[in-house]
Order: sequence, then structure tokens, then C-alpha cells
Amino acid sequence: MRTDTPWSTLPAREHLPAAAVGAAGAPVPVLDVVIPVYNEEKDLETCVLRLHDHLARTFPYGFRITVADNASTDRTPQVAAGLADLIPEVRSYRLEEKGRGRALRTVWACSDSPVLAYMDVDLSTDLNALLPLVAPLISGHSDLAIGSRLARSSRVVRGSKREFISRAYNLILRSSLAAGFSDAQCGFKAIRREVAQRLLPMVEDTGWFFDTEMLVLAERAGLRIHEVPVDWVDDPDSTVHIVRTATEDLKGVWRVGRALATGALPLDRLARPFGDDPRDRAVPGVPRGLARQLVGFCVVGALSTLAYLALYSLFRLGVGPQFANAAALLVSAVANTAANRRLTFGVRGRGGAVRHQAQGLVVFAIGLALTSGSLAALGTAAGSASHGTELAVLIAANLAATVLRFLLFRAWVFPDRRTDHEDARTGAAHGPRDAR
Repeated sequence: MRTDTPWSTLPAREHLPAAAVGAAGAPVPVLDVVIPVYNEEKDLETCVLRLHDHLARTFPYGFRITVADNASTDRTPQVAAGLADLIPEVRSYRLEEKGRGRALRTVWACSDSPVLAYMDVDLSTDLNALLPLVAPLISGHSDLAIGSRLARSSRVVRGSKREFISRAYNLILRSSLAAGFSDAQCGFKAIRREVAQRLLPMVEDTGWFFDTEMLVLAERAGLRIHEVPVDWVDDPDSTVHIVRTATEDLKGVWRVGRALATGALPLDRLARPFGDDPRDRAVPGVPRGLARQLVGFCVVGALSTLAYLALYSLFRLGVGPQFANAAALLVSAVANTAANRRLTFGVRGRGGAVRHQAQGLVVFAIGLALTSGSLAALGTAAGSASHGTELAVLIAANLAATVLRFLLFRAWVFPDRRTDHEDARTGAAHGPRDAR
């Protein structure tokens, strides 16, 4: 995975000006639409002329159409060059290697337009969706935008085989990568340029999985993705090899899922990129992220308690209550610390994991003292208590230990370091605080 993304933060999203001027004083088109092609000499001219006519009639901003040739072996490069000579808003770009992802990454990296889009050469997607696609990016509302063939109001004409494959693929993405977007592979997407500059170096795929990887990373980083329902008609002459593409996509799902699970991607560089999320605003008297952390901690705690009780009942079959309680609590505590580290407090990567587990064991020792003390008190008061009574006492003791565990996790094991950093920046900007 690439990790060479710059550390500096992205600027706040703003409405893009209708007319921008480049460094040389020439006007910069707001939108650059890329059409990746491979051996499309037959359809390319018709596609470009139709797209240019639509943009000239309906798009209120300056635009450019870029034909990205993926190492075609027919007359596609000549057709693209001829269109570029004929139409001022058209340019051609030749790549010597195949790959849709490679073409988009290369052309988008060279573009000076603030909004970058792409669409398939067959124009299966109705062009009336183009302005709704890029409008949220121009206004500053969203970071990426995608056309969706699976939205309820979309109107789609395609065979049952492609319909099944598309829905099955998106179901895999939802179940394995927790994707929230509905259609990963629709060839109709747009992204703001400053986001592309940071996000694309993290995207490894150069083929058809490029779209999916880009969207998954963007979503995990907290970027806003806008979905537009589209009207879409399948191209029966499409040259996409379904089986090979599906195989490569599944390999990509496994690779990205493993990278996300191990924290190998530096998504923190995009996690809070714009600083305009109302959930990040400090509210007097309300600790940052408390509600979300409480929900996550309760879910993890409930699962840990069930695991603890099951382990205690299992260990109790062969040993005494004190040893069974200690063993069950130790196993569940290690899993609880790991789960809360990742899910509740959002700590990614392996850095500090050993220290967090060591601190978690200290918290475990406190919980052990509470529960063991409760069992000892029960033995003193009731003598030989029933198994049900032991479980009831342990549940009550664990509730008290859980409250204490959350407080210690939040304040000691996984403290919010951002507040300290923000205070330091504020102090540097405004001088030392009044010590009165």
C-alpha cells in the first residue's frame, strides 16, 4: 500500500467560482470529464460529440473533455487526436499501459480543474444526471459523487445476469467492507481535485477495482459521498470480461479488507480533513465523542459479559469459583480491551497496542478485585450458594466494574489527545493563557 500522502490538512470546502484563472492567466475549466478508452475507434467520435453538445447546451461552467487512451492498438489514438484538433474543449492523452484506474489516476493528477469526473465511452448513463452529479462538489457540499443504478428512483435496462452480478458484488462490499454506498462500479463518478490529490496515492489498484477501492477508503476516512440516481441502459457490445473482472475485484476486496483490519492505511490523514463536521465541534460541558463512545462501549461490554459468563460456567465445571472467575475475566478482558481500542475509541494500527493491553490488565485487576470480593462476601454470608446466586452477584459486580472500566479507558488507557494538541495550537496562536 502507498503511504506517501502529504501530512498537511485539506482546506475547508468552498463553493467554486464560476470562472477561475490559472497560473499563466488562462481560464481554467471547472469540470474535466475523462473518458478512458481501449480500442474504441468505432464509438469514440460519436460519444465525444454527443457529450460536448450536451455540456455546451446545459453546463453553466467551463468544461473540458479528456480522452484517456489505454494503449489502444486500433485507430483510437488518431480519432482522439483529430477530435482534440477539431474541438477546443477536447484534449487527448495517450498511455502505453492498460488499466482504467491507471488512466484516471494519471489524467486526474495532471488536470488543473477543481472538479474531476469520468464516464464510460458507451454513455450508458443518461447525461441529464451529469449536472446533479457535479453540483454538490461545485457547491462545496460533498467530496465525491457517484451515479447509482441501484437507487430506488433509478431506471435501468440490463440483462438478468449483469443485474445479479452487480447486486451480488455490492452485497459482498456491504458485508465484508461495511460499504455504505450502493453502486461501486457504475462508470459515472466525480471527485474534487484537492481530495483526489490526497486520496488517489493511497489507491493501489490500476484496473476495474480502482473505483471500489477509492470509495471504500474515502468512506472510511469520513469523506462525504453524494449518490445520484441515474437512468442507465446496458451496452450489449461491452468488452468487459465479467469473470476475470469479478475475480480481480474479489482479490481487491480481500486486500483492502486486510489493510483496513491491520491499520496499514494512513486514513487519519483524511479522517477529519475539512474541520467543518458539526460532530467535531466542542460543546461546553459535553466531552468530545461521549455519546458514540458510550454506545460502542455498551455493545462491546454486552458481548464481553456474555462471553465472560459462558467461560465462567465452563471453567466452573472443573475448578472452584475464584479460579473460574479469574480465568474467565482474564480471557474476556484481553478481548474487551482489543475491541474497545478499535471500535469504541477508534485507535488504528499496532502502535501502542502492547501498552494498551498492559493498562487494560490493570483495569482487569481492579475488576477482578471487585468481582472476587463479591464472591468472597457471598461465601461468608450465605455459605454454599447456588450457581444462579453466584451468577446474579457476579452480574451486579460486573456492572460496577464496567462503569469504572469505561471511565479508566476514556481517561487513562485511550485519552483523547486531540484536545491537548488543539490547546497547544491555540496557545501558540494567542499567547499564554491568563493564569489568574
